[in-house]
Amino acid sequence: MNSKQAVEKLTISRLARLGGVNLETIRYYEREGLLPRPPRTWSGYRIFPNEAARSLLFIKRAQRLGFSLTEIRELLTLRLRPGTNRDQIRARAEAKIADIEQKIKTLTAMKQSLAQLTTQCFGCGPFSECPILESLDHEIEVING
Repeated sequence: MNSKQAVEKLTISRLARLGGVNLETIRYYEREGLLPRPPRTWSGYRIFPNEAARSLLFIKRAQRLGFSLTEIRELLTLRLRPGTNRDQIRARAEAKIADIEQKIKTLTAMKQSLAQLTTQCFGCGPFSECPILESLDHEIEVING
């Protein structure tokens, strides 16, 4: 933030622009406790502290790394809590890596299954005889048994 921005009031619309989100996202983050509720002016406008912009950018970067809002709330709490150790943060990052690796395995298995099904379908003929649909229907029959 340049000095001019630091002097300007950080309204909800300005904060939303800085964070590249919409107003409802800011309100939602407030309700969820990810952003502190700012004081209001006598006319009812929210005036956010400059730290809110930092927190908002932190949230967006953490989301891009795959952290859920619950996990982000934990990270924000750890960031503000005196006595937090780096190993606490690292443990959460390692847990996220493990979660991502599991998702990759699941997605890879899904891709392989779908690829196998597509090799059985030549893309012509009536859809009622489509091996992909038949396979999906078979899965439903097995479940309903």
